[in-house]
Amino acid sequence: MNRGTIHIENLSIGYPGKDNVKVVASGICADINGGELTCLLGANGVGKSTLLRTLSAFQPKLGGEIRIQGKEIGDFTDKQLSHVVSVVLTEKCDIRNISVTELVGLGRSPYTGFWGTLSKEDKAVVNRSINLVGISHLTERMVHTLSDGERQKVMIAKALAQETPVIYLDEPTAFLDFPSKVEMMQLLHHLSRQTDKTIFLSTHDLELALQIADKIWLMDKTSGVTIGTPEDLSLNGSLSRFFARKGIVFDLETGLFRVDNEYTSKIHLIGHGQKYAMARKAFQRNGILANRNVESDICVETGDLKEEGGFLLHLPDGQHLKVGTIEELLKQVKYI
Repeated sequence: MNRGTIHIENLSIGYPGKDNVKVVASGICADINGGELTCLLGANGVGKSTLLRTLSAFQPKLGGEIRIQGKEIGDFTDKQLSHVVSVVLTEKCDIRNISVTELVGLGRSPYTGFWGTLSKEDKAVVNRSINLVGISHLTERMVHTLSDGERQKVMIAKALAQETPVIYLDEPTAFLDFPSKVEMMQLLHHLSRQTDKTIFLSTHDLELALQIADKIWLMDKTSGVTIGTPEDLSLNGSLSRFFARKGIVFDLETGLFRVDNEYTSKIHLIGHGQKYAMARKAFQRNGILANRNVESDICVETGDLKEEGGFLLHLPDGQHLKVGTIEELLKQVKYI
């Protein structure tokens, strides 16, 4: 059973305006658990950064409670809070003349005092943090020579070296290419399990969040914050409603979003696995609604990857046609 590290009760967030207080969201009630990866999703300007800053105590809440390990956030001193919460911001780390080991070592600042001298125990924590993130081969490199993905890993190692039960990250995949985004999200999910820390991040990488996160927070200006597992939010329609846009549809069969194509015809598709998924995708891209629930005079059997013979096309006149590739299948279907 995952334990609740952070308890939020009737939280209101916002900031002072010119004439009055601007309320961004209110009535937020939730627990954020240790050993879980929680992702905050929402459009630009909806208040994700305001929520993160409030949870981090960078700005005051308007009302309600934020309790970390049972203690109200406002009752922590700055020094106490530095032992409880670490934050990785979205800005690129542009630091020169400092090595990876030295930067990770700055995570020990809450424990080392004014002079910042690392003890033997501090150095052991730094090395352990570096190994957890998998950057031991970079320890002697200067930070400004690293790629964006490598620098982000260094900042996460620095947060781990701070030894806090809670880590907040603001858009940790913002400047990364797709393989690096996947690697980063998998790393954070793995760290949440391995360290039992509470890891909470904001992201625009919807597809990755739906596949990797344990909990999703959907934030918008109309409904406030909706919370649940990706699967529960899919089943209860929250994801479909939240991302309802022209040209976008939530695919209940895959639990992911896809482009909403306009269909001019339909085909009954039989099969399973990757061949079924790829044939369905190709048909939909070409304006043909194809799945196992469609009724049509034309039927395509995909079989699975282990079966030889490609695809079997059943024609309206009772004939059967075997084709080897999806490209050939599309040509035959368009001809029909």
